[in-house]
Amino acid sequence: QVQVVESGGGLVQAGGSLRLSCAASGSIFRINDMGWYRQAPGKQRELVAVGTNYADSVKGRFTISRDNAKNTVYLQMNSLKPEDTAVYYCNAVLRTNYDYRYKTYWGQGTQVTVSS
Repeated sequence: QVQVVESGGGLVQAGGSLRLSCAASGSIFRINDMGWYRQAPGKQRELVAVGTNYADSVKGRFTISRDNAKNTVYLQMNSLKPEDTAVYYCNAVLRTNYDYRYKTYWGQGTQVTVSS
């Protein structure tokens, strides 16, 4: 059993900042990678940041970082824009203590709303 839980979303004015956190827990043997995605109303889920890769729309404003000891990934979001409004999802590509295969686990998402 693995859980991936995001936190830190909320309502912020344009130009403001938020920091999202995502922690993976459970019977984890090893995490290969953790990343952030988002889905705005009526749109497909899109990559925000994973590893050193960022969506063009967030480059220079968002920063992803990891704390491997805590199985946690963060997303620091600065200079937020109304178009950043979306549900932000975290995923972790990992293997458990019971299965040698790497699988992707998703969190439940956290809402980020940026007002103009």
